[in-house]
Amino acid sequence: MLANSASDTEEQWRVYAQARLSRDSRFDGRFFVAVKSTGIFCRPICPAKLPLEKNVEYFEHATQALHHGYRPCLRCRPDSAPSSFAWQGVTTTVKRGISLLSHIPSQPVSHVAERLGISERYLNKLLQSGLGLSAKQYQSLHRVLFAKQLLQQTEMTVDDVALSAGYGSSRQLQRAVQQYCKTTPSALRKSVKGNAPTVTLRLAYLPPYNWPQVRDFLKMRAIEGVEAVSDNSYQRYIRVKGEVGRIKATHNAHANGFDIELRLPSLDGLHSIIEKIKGVLDLHADPQLIKASLHGAGLPLALIDEGIRLPGTWDVFESGCRAIVGQQVSVKAAIGQASLLAKQLHSPIGTVTCPGFAFPSPQQVASSDVSFLRMPNARKQALISFASLFAQQPSGTTPEDDAIMAIKGVGQWTLDYIKMRGEKDPDVYLAGDLIVKKMAAKYPVSAEKAAPWRSYLTLQLWELSKR
Repeated sequence: MLANSASDTEEQWRVYAQARLSRDSRFDGRFFVAVKSTGIFCRPICPAKLPLEKNVEYFEHATQALHHGYRPCLRCRPDSAPSSFAWQGVTTTVKRGISLLSHIPSQPVSHVAERLGISERYLNKLLQSGLGLSAKQYQSLHRVLFAKQLLQQTEMTVDDVALSAGYGSSRQLQRAVQQYCKTTPSALRKSVKGNAPTVTLRLAYLPPYNWPQVRDFLKMRAIEGVEAVSDNSYQRYIRVKGEVGRIKATHNAHANGFDIELRLPSLDGLHSIIEKIKGVLDLHADPQLIKASLHGAGLPLALIDEGIRLPGTWDVFESGCRAIVGQQVSVKAAIGQASLLAKQLHSPIGTVTCPGFAFPSPQQVASSDVSFLRMPNARKQALISFASLFAQQPSGTTPEDDAIMAIKGVGQWTLDYIKMRGEKDPDVYLAGDLIVKKMAAKYPVSAEKAAPWRSYLTLQLWELSKR
């Protein structure tokens, strides 16, 4: 249940009760409604008949409801709700811990604790205090919710769902679904057509969502051959186990989400791919909190874009390459060089269904002299050094900030850009950016007061420069 003080809990309960009765979509994903009489928990927008207030209790996360013995509603599908870091009363360490524990395949709890710089015992203590769950319990419950989403929204076989959700076998998946959802994987299926070449599902967000702003931002920075942006969709080619796949996200304003289409050579790492899509489209953002922080920093409400989002890059390496080739040149010139880099170093696909190519890997860039790029030699060398640093890293890890800054030609602006778009850090203020400096002088702001959403302040100042 709510893990705050008694007074805070009472006030939140009152707000949630009002939101539930009005089926306010702005609260979708921020809390879940559990019905004591039926043993089912729902999203606040569930179209089912509203139960009496005395028969409900509220949870800030679906895993908490599962842990307390409630099973997910098959009508509103709580596993499909937009992700929201609604537990505002807990520490940054807990939030980061939850993010790491959400990885599938699961990391050992001891490894997560080590990455957080705390003991496993202390991590469990923080999770128990913040969510009422142990780290292992959170991992198990998160995994079964992801499996349920795949079972109900895709045509993947049960075996493929089990593999993608981190289960060793379909039998393990069946036991988990039976334990927590009180049903079977086959009963959750709307249809099964075997190994479909395309995986489709829907990813939700907290409204409002400024799709025109996101679309135009991505379109201006789209790497030719890798990305394509239309009026209502974003698509790109990605590398999956050495082969190329395609992802496409189509905006669905009516459903407050994106309809996702994945054409992948392998389902390994499906959860990671879905999380990356969420990062590129910034689906985790809470627009009301961001708006309040920008206003608190000194921007008049009339200047703040409703539902502003910070579009990310596919990964940290790509964001670094973009930042390095973009030093001291216009966005158009930078994307021209990034497109040239991708075109020259890509591995050809040679099929009609996949005419594009993935962004080059660190190994591909590190082993090239990049002489074809039209920029100073010092910048070319910085790019190769950056790629070499990443090529030496264990798979899935990012070099330390000091190692990146040690590269000749990489300064604070480049590192900040990498963190803001590649690492999806919401609290980066590009104070050294020329446009940010100019707009901050025109619209005096106190960047510190925008914390922990200073990346959105940076983006808003960029947007204001276009007016």
